[in-house]
Amino acid sequence: MPSKPKTAGGSDSRFFTTQKKGETHELRTDLHSNDRSTKVDAVKKVIASMTVGKDVSMLFTDVLNCIQTDNIELKKLVYLYLINYAKSQPELTLLAVNTFVKDANDPNPLIRALAVRTMGCIRVEKITEYLCEPLSRSLRDEDPYVRKTAAVCVAKLYDIAPDLVEDRGFLEILHDLISDANPSVVANGVAALSEIAETSGKDVMKISTSVLQKLLAALNECTEWGQVFILDSLSKYTPADGREAEGIIERVTPRLQHANSAVVMSAVKVILNYMNMITTEDTLRTLTRKLAPPLVTLLNSEPETQYVALRNINLIVQKRPQILENAIHFFFCKYNDPIYVKMEKLEVIIKLVGERNVEQVLLELKEYATEVDVDFVRKSVSSIGRCAIKLEKAAERCISVLLELIQSKVNYVVQEAVVVIKDIFRRYPNKYESVIATLCENLETLDEPEAKASMIWIIGEYAERIDNADELLETFLETFEEEDPSVQLQLLTATVKCFLKAPEETQEMVQRVLDMATEESDNPDLRDRGFVYWRLLSTDPEAAKAVVLSEKPVIEDDTSKLEPELLDTLISQIATLSSIYHKPPEVFVTRANIRTVTEDDVDDYEYEDENDVGVQPSADGPVDLLDIGGGGDMNGSAPQQNNGGGDVDLFGLDTGGGAPAARPTCVKTQVCDGSQSGGIIINCGFMQTNGSVSMELDLQNNGQIPVTTLAIQLNKSAFGLAPTNQQLVFSPPIAPGASGSYSVGLTVTPNMMSPVAPGSAAPPTVQAAIKNLSNNSVFYFAANFTLESIFSPDGALDRTAFINTWKGIDDTKEVYSTVQLTTSSIEAIIQKFASASIFQIARRPVPNQPGQEVVYFSCKTMTQHSFLAELTFKEGVMACKICVKSEATAYAALAKEALERCAK
Repeated sequence: MPSKPKTAGGSDSRFFTTQKKGETHELRTDLHSNDRSTKVDAVKKVIASMTVGKDVSMLFTDVLNCIQTDNIELKKLVYLYLINYAKSQPELTLLAVNTFVKDANDPNPLIRALAVRTMGCIRVEKITEYLCEPLSRSLRDEDPYVRKTAAVCVAKLYDIAPDLVEDRGFLEILHDLISDANPSVVANGVAALSEIAETSGKDVMKISTSVLQKLLAALNECTEWGQVFILDSLSKYTPADGREAEGIIERVTPRLQHANSAVVMSAVKVILNYMNMITTEDTLRTLTRKLAPPLVTLLNSEPETQYVALRNINLIVQKRPQILENAIHFFFCKYNDPIYVKMEKLEVIIKLVGERNVEQVLLELKEYATEVDVDFVRKSVSSIGRCAIKLEKAAERCISVLLELIQSKVNYVVQEAVVVIKDIFRRYPNKYESVIATLCENLETLDEPEAKASMIWIIGEYAERIDNADELLETFLETFEEEDPSVQLQLLTATVKCFLKAPEETQEMVQRVLDMATEESDNPDLRDRGFVYWRLLSTDPEAAKAVVLSEKPVIEDDTSKLEPELLDTLISQIATLSSIYHKPPEVFVTRANIRTVTEDDVDDYEYEDENDVGVQPSADGPVDLLDIGGGGDMNGSAPQQNNGGGDVDLFGLDTGGGAPAARPTCVKTQVCDGSQSGGIIINCGFMQTNGSVSMELDLQNNGQIPVTTLAIQLNKSAFGLAPTNQQLVFSPPIAPGASGSYSVGLTVTPNMMSPVAPGSAAPPTVQAAIKNLSNNSVFYFAANFTLESIFSPDGALDRTAFINTWKGIDDTKEVYSTVQLTTSSIEAIIQKFASASIFQIARRPVPNQPGQEVVYFSCKTMTQHSFLAELTFKEGVMACKICVKSEATAYAALAKEALERCAK
């Protein structure tokens, strides 16, 4: 019986099957076999194990012995293995250098390119000096495949050694490659220069007139990937005048018909950017007509592509709505569209709706309001209201559609309609109040806070037109205590409005509401507003009328809600993540400028300005964290406490007097709700004061007996915390219904440390058991631990140690985030960090990035785990990017979160 033939896809699957014990020894034997096929199979098994995450680094020297071969398949496999394990075996990788150099001179261009590409992918600094000569030859190789591979290798080398790339003239050679006869080489040259420009922040592209023509010529012949890079580079080029812009657009326009959506969007970006320079109306109209079909065609793609296209189109129609003003019907939702596509289509429809097509749009939106997806229905009803707010002439028709939908009596439809009608009233005061009666008939269907708040606002605002306004408010007041805060606030305001309009009928009601707001509520906003109204009404009713019943500003149409400057930025970022998030890159890109910290960075910015406010590194000793420009000693002497004379603001931030910020306050969260603890509710947090760590407990006794003495015990944790005293004695005792607090002193104890498994993260909680000695009951809780509570006062590094440590930590051990700040002052952040034992090491501006600064910090826990941090700030932006590096990878995420909390 003939055997079953093996399929192409299944022939190598045998390498991924579970291997038996002793496999490593067998593989080592096969790797040294004289039979070529056995050796190839052995390397394939090693690669398969590596692919599924198994550590096969112990076979490094055995695999390396296979590198001397004429078999190109085997050579590729060995090179793949080397790329993966070179960082963990840098010394052994040097043994392969001679083979790399030899292969870079091989007669076969595939082997030459493979050698250069592999050397570029091996991110080991010691390899770079051997890479330069082969790379230089490959960039001038007679074979275009080798040249285009070498071009990309330059960008990889720049990541490792930027100075080396510049010194050896590789950037100039890349510029020469842009003029290469082969379009693929041109595309790779552009891609490499673009990558280097993004990494360095420098304009290394330098598109001249001659380079421009080369790029446009290559555009028609290179691959889709190359076209995208060339188009992106063209989008950053500024034409000399409108005539040159028209010429470039003419050459780019054929890309609008490309099958690849990325090419289409990049072409659209170029044309939109250049349209700003064209003043001829006829040309603009022609371009507008040409841009519509490719954008509409993208809506026939798969849903994910549609979504990306719609997010970009959303920006385009805000900038130039005339492009798609006659194509609104293409954005009508299909029954089988995913919900995320439908929602984006609704956004585009609202931006394109006008007086000519509003009737057609309203019919569609009314139809959508009968769908089964609740979120989509709500969005559709809301869109009808936005149409009314945007188009005054269509407002009446929109309201009639909303009233028809209200008659459907569908709960969520009615509630959303009430919300949007409230907005319509605010947009067109005293114009459409005839619909209030219909709304009042549906009060019983309102059970959501936003809808209730909207209806109450309408009743209060138009109380004089509603005969039974006080009775309607009474129905809401019956459940005042249980209502959402937004509903309570609206009820308070609406009741005061009713009282000012009809004082005799509502005096008792307003008194009751003010009592509930000021005496029975624990909501500070509600209490404050209640007291304001009370004082106004009791002192000067006429003044109260002038305040409460004053004319409200008319709300504006928010269809185009992006600021013009932000919109222009996002238009220039079309076909990138910025255009999907609708945010500029600096908001969400963790580190746009990846760069190794060198000693020069610290030296260059050590004493830039003697009056510079901020902590600067000392040339001779440790950093003086309290020297903030006030003339303090910079030689490592003890910090001087400012006891007066300086201006310190209420938040503990220095305003020029030289006093340090206070340590961050303790953030407490509820860890025990009383259900398992005999009615004792506990809020818990951790903090450090003068080098002492403590667990801060707030207790609320809702039980039947006083709390006199508790015993506490902590479980083993990654932080090794143990209470200094296990008995918590409350004097006086916490009586039933009363509350109290206790500060539990903690020590870091080695035998209480629980080791963290390799590759896992330290658990962010501390588990505690408490015994109530009054009744011998025991209960348990877990509290979130804040790592800054155990940051040590001796965590500052000198600049040399910082640089060496930073460079010695692998980039894969970095964690990133972007954190929103309450201040844009870098000095304020430095002071906050200093108060939390996070020490500034150096500070420098980012080259070629005006307004951006980078500040380096170090800190160490009492458990001897060190962390290095890089914070990137942009002038005027209330956010910063945080990068934390540490060998203690299990704790890195906790350290990053600690920095985020301290920075806020």
